[in-house]
Amino acid sequence: MLIAQPIAMTLEEASTAARTSRSALYAAIASGDLMARKNGSRTVVLRSDLEAFLRRLPAAQVGRRSGS
Repeated sequence: MLIAQPIAMTLEEASTAARTSRSALYAAIASGDLMARKNGSRTVVLRSDLEAFLRRLPAAQVGRRSGS
């Protein structure tokens, strides 16, 4: 049986899903890089908006660490 993915997530859930901090998500919301919505008193992020935000992040450069 498939478990449906939630369409909207709290910032706590979104930070867990994105493997980042709530502070980083709040900063992205404040800068306009991530759209948040209000559901009553709760701030939520749509899964599609979180995925789009993550796709816009710069690609990681793989190679030697500096100082190695």
